[in-house]
Amino acid sequence: MAVTPDPEDGLTDYERLRQENIRRNEAMLASVRRKADELSAVIRSAKTKRARPIHPRGKKPDAPTRCSLRSAGLPPAYLLPKPYSTHLSSSLASSVLGSASPSPAEAKIRTDDFDAGKKLVLKPEHSRRVVNCSILSVRVIPLVDRTVVAAGDKMGNIGFWDVDAVSENWYGNGAGHVFRYWPHKSPVAAIVAHQAAPQKIYSCSYQGEICLMDFEKENFNMVHLCESPVYSLCQAQNHARCLYFGDGNGDLTLFDERVGKVSTTWDVHNERINSIDFHPENTHMLATSSTDQTACIWDLRSMRTKEPGSLKVFKLDGPAQSAYFSPRGRMLAITSYSLDGTVQVYSMDDFEKSHAHNNQTGTWLSTFKVIWGWNDTDLYVGNMIKAVDIISVDVNDSGLSARNSACLWSEYMKSVPCQLSAHPYKVGHLACANSNGKVFL
Repeated sequence: MAVTPDPEDGLTDYERLRQENIRRNEAMLASVRRKADELSAVIRSAKTKRARPIHPRGKKPDAPTRCSLRSAGLPPAYLLPKPYSTHLSSSLASSVLGSASPSPAEAKIRTDDFDAGKKLVLKPEHSRRVVNCSILSVRVIPLVDRTVVAAGDKMGNIGFWDVDAVSENWYGNGAGHVFRYWPHKSPVAAIVAHQAAPQKIYSCSYQGEICLMDFEKENFNMVHLCESPVYSLCQAQNHARCLYFGDGNGDLTLFDERVGKVSTTWDVHNERINSIDFHPENTHMLATSSTDQTACIWDLRSMRTKEPGSLKVFKLDGPAQSAYFSPRGRMLAITSYSLDGTVQVYSMDDFEKSHAHNNQTGTWLSTFKVIWGWNDTDLYVGNMIKAVDIISVDVNDSGLSARNSACLWSEYMKSVPCQLSAHPYKVGHLACANSNGKVFL
């Protein structure tokens, strides 16, 4: 049967319906293109705003405190590409929140008779790839009855290894479960967790981000954005939400996360600050190390914002990568990135140097940082022969002395352990991280 065209436009009903469908599809396509252009503009704007240069010393502009993605000029999280989730796994959150609270006796574990050279061993199942590239920071979360290791890599990822989780070849070989997230867009310089609030984990990055990983809320949140890279992070002894961070210009800043703003900034070094550590007994005293080849001890009660006076300045032959107090606070161990890669131990009574240790540091690896274990006797530091050196410090009537007492070596640790972290409650649980994304316990 022939179809009679409409005398007004010369089109049949079929042709008229076809034209209408074409117009509707073109309108929908134009809308999609417009939204895509808007999204591209937002992402380009975010990249531009995040790429902030390091300002010359003394010329840093006053920047408002940023407490959210929107106020930081960033698009919502769902618009940013992320290889891993920003929401914490419910099973991981349950593990952390289900851990028992420490008793007063457990809050400060100190075991003077622990023989690390004889008791520390590495089992084959206690070697796990936690992230996919070089680890720059590692931290054992302070949980009384559980071992959870957090590791941050150079791509901004943070992996959590729940060692005690029951697993049978889950997410690869080894004990426990591994969870990976991407809260930062640049190398993760430090990860901290306070013993009074282990469910809240803070991290900082080379792009100046300070993020909070809250296991109670099961998500990540950026709590502050600094104008320059943040290389070190520490929490006050008595206030878990008071964060002290060191930037690339040598400034030490106190950020109060409770009110979401910077409280004080001190001009303490000429170059970037690599570590911050509070004295375990004197909560007003802290130590810093810097690339300007110095490590310093400060008293917060008497520090001025400009040219603050330090209690002691240690001048080194190379950049100071760390300065940590012993568990009782009687000594200070400093790691320097000099040609011989030395570790120096000082008495807090007279600041006399007691030991210099050469771990044959290479220039191609993540930086070595010596740490204290569970007493004022043993120090731990990685070396270039894929092992961990134990430096034993002895105190007697004649003063301090130190020696290399043991070397922890295992056939299962097949790479150099650069970053170390000791479990604050489980004596003998030592986490070692390498440049390949692996953690050894």
